[in-house]
Amino acid sequence: MQYVEFKSAIHKHLKARRQGATWVELRETLALPYDRPCPEWMKLLEQEIGLVRRKGAGRALVWGLDRAAEKNH
Repeated sequence: MQYVEFKSAIHKHLKARRQGATWVELRETLALPYDRPCPEWMKLLEQEIGLVRRKGAGRALVWGLDRAAEKNH
């Protein structure tokens, strides 16, 4: 999977799920071939699609989209 495919899948999924999703949920739902997200790709997603990660239950981070950035996208 290339970055463009990864970005598209994550963006589409998070746009449809306003409550966000954890990495495990994303990985399983989208059948992503990675155990952990690539830090470089996360930085790009933050800049390009407005990815934000906030504290969830336990140690989980909930991925979502910055709605202000989304309006400009």
